[in-house]
Amino acid sequence: MNQNEHFKFSTGVILYPLLFLLFIWMVFWFEVRFGFNFSNYGIYPQTIKGLRGILLSPFVHGSILHIYHNSIPLFVLSMALFYFYRPIAWKVIIFGILMSGFFTWCIGRPSYHIGASGLVYVLVSFTFFKGIFSKYYRLVALSLLVVFLYGSMIWYTFPIEEGVSWEGHLSGLLTGFLFALFFKRKIVKPKKYAWEQDDYNADDDPFLKHFDNNGNFIEHIQPDTEQEQPTVNYTFKENKE
Repeated sequence: MNQNEHFKFSTGVILYPLLFLLFIWMVFWFEVRFGFNFSNYGIYPQTIKGLRGILLSPFVHGSILHIYHNSIPLFVLSMALFYFYRPIAWKVIIFGILMSGFFTWCIGRPSYHIGASGLVYVLVSFTFFKGIFSKYYRLVALSLLVVFLYGSMIWYTFPIEEGVSWEGHLSGLLTGFLFALFFKRKIVKPKKYAWEQDDYNADDDPFLKHFDNNGNFIEHIQPDTEQEQPTVNYTFKENKE
């Protein structure tokens, strides 16, 4: 990996999610600092005015606890998205916000729905189902990790807690699943290492020659018989004194 590729990696995987999250916190700080309330810019279902919330609601949060609970999974999952699915990462985020917001507008209760939790559910659902559909071991492992970390979030797609927009969560879950189906043929697989290539011959690897077939370390390696051994010539000179 050269220096330019390393810079692209840092920009795509860390900087973009960080800036996105920073902008959300700046909006919340602006509300608190100057006494504004942007809740009426959220999604208000089945009203023309509420349509603006489809785009604006992910950046509006009702409390410090609300924004805190969304920040960590949003940052972690967006980093995973940009690392494993970089070519389609922005499509998933932008269209995920729009589609999940529209679904919320269609099925939501008559109240303002705010917060980035809908996008979080998009990322959870997309990452999980996309990895399963890919049948590629690294992406499947990522899917299992997502289930381990955020599997309990599935319960909040049901109306089990008052004041929580389960409609937004359910909309995000369905949106991520649909995206995983839509991008099913466009499987983005991480670049393989040299030893993962189909034409790779382990016998030619100088490092792997130090291990046998069982993975045990070989202290003394037998010289390659096909390789020409170096010869050393000595010259004897008689001492005439």
